[in-house]
Amino acid sequence: MSTPKIVILGAGYGGLLTALGLQKKLNYNEAEVTLVNKHTYHYLTTWLHEPAAGTSSADHARVELDRIVDMQKIKFVKGAVQSIQSTEQTVTLENGDVLSYDYLVIALGSESETFGIEGLKEYAFGIRSINSVRQIREHIEYMFAKYKTEPHRTDYLTFVVGGAGFTGIEFCGELTDRVPELCKEFDVDPELVKIYSVEAAPTALPGFDPELVEYAMNVLTRKGVEFRISTPVKQCTPDGVVLATGEEIKSKTVIWTGGVRGNSIVEKSGFEVMRGRVKVDEYMRAPGHDNVFVVGDCALVFNPEGRPYPPTAQISIQEGENTAQNLVALIRNAPLTPFVPALQGTLASLGKGEGMGVVFGGKKVFGTSAALMKKASDLRYLYKIGGVGLALSKVKL
Repeated sequence: MSTPKIVILGAGYGGLLTALGLQKKLNYNEAEVTLVNKHTYHYLTTWLHEPAAGTSSADHARVELDRIVDMQKIKFVKGAVQSIQSTEQTVTLENGDVLSYDYLVIALGSESETFGIEGLKEYAFGIRSINSVRQIREHIEYMFAKYKTEPHRTDYLTFVVGGAGFTGIEFCGELTDRVPELCKEFDVDPELVKIYSVEAAPTALPGFDPELVEYAMNVLTRKGVEFRISTPVKQCTPDGVVLATGEEIKSKTVIWTGGVRGNSIVEKSGFEVMRGRVKVDEYMRAPGHDNVFVVGDCALVFNPEGRPYPPTAQISIQEGENTAQNLVALIRNAPLTPFVPALQGTLASLGKGEGMGVVFGGKKVFGTSAALMKKASDLRYLYKIGGVGLALSKVKL
């Protein structure tokens, strides 16, 4: 019998944890595992708001794959996926290469959800990748420099963050920390800088505890953020945004953080999706495809109340671990284990030394203690994927 081929598409949280789980659990020659990723590195999406604002470097948020993956056990292919042919059990890459599989793990991540808002794709930035956050940082610095040559253009110093979910709120916190440094560097009056957080829902951080939402909004308001809640963005233009209220905010920097959908490749490849996500079975498999697992932002998993779990890093990590376990079980003809998330709380940073969230089954934490807990959670993840050395190399006090 030939050695089964496992192909993992994507080295985000779900894909990477699947690969690391297989690396650890499989015996020599028990399966041939291939990991496909666009880049030679894994990056922490939960850290991208920092380099986007310029409070840390982009390199801080990434880890080279050869530092954490045993390339003797896992074959790595650098490439972008073009399509999946589930009937033929093949994957076609953009360079024309075709990979065959017996088992497939789809962990291709997400794309921005624009909700059909005119101009967003063309004129707004997104906190999506290492390259995108480098671009945002350079653009923000350029706006300050440009203002010095055209001091009548206050739109250069106006920043609009569309979406007041986790990413938007955390980015606002980092940007308010960065602004004083930029003002000092470019001799700009801080009073001229405007940061708007625009949210269509009736509250910032929709679905979050109201007391924590109020705390976050108060902290950011004190730091200079102006909120526009229950106010959808109607249009994004080269000159800023037009809100549903009719208000126009003139800005050369619009950053969209208003939601994500599953990678479009999944739907184009013929899998049944809801907003780009596959409604997986209890073992994280695509309906009608017992050999295709879907994890991370491409997977739709419902809680006992019938509502979808949000696409968070901690759920993606657990999905990857569960999928690795089940792939080993399939190869060894052992029973599969249903995926049941073990939610460990949620923490958000609000800039240096500030945060809030829920831990230990519902305990609310605020301020410095929340910020420290978030750092501890991040370090625990780094320790999980790369040991003490990686965790210590990424400590940022």
